[in-house]
Amino acid sequence: MVNIAVMGDYDSIYGFQALGIRVCPVTDPEEAARLLKKLAEEKTAVIYITEALASRMPDALAAYDSEFLPAVIPIPGISGNTGIGLARVRKSVEKAVGTDIIFNER
Repeated sequence: MVNIAVMGDYDSIYGFQALGIRVCPVTDPEEAARLLKKLAEEKTAVIYITEALASRMPDALAAYDSEFLPAVIPIPGISGNTGIGLARVRKSVEKAVGTDIIFNER
């Protein structure tokens, strides 16, 4: 079974529990960085993190950019989309193929 977790403010993530996803309510970036490391050590394959929280802990997320697992994926929270998730996907695609094939901007 693949382990999946979601991190962020409780109001944004509690619905994931109904899907069987491990819900980790956290708002403090330092506590979130420790939790992220713990989840990675537990071999969690996919970790969703609210964009609001992700924006406050870029260094902790950067440590996993070059790792195969866990896949750390920013998602919009209850306050809406900030664009961080899309920017990370765009950066990953550019890194993989060498050009911006999503938006066709150079």
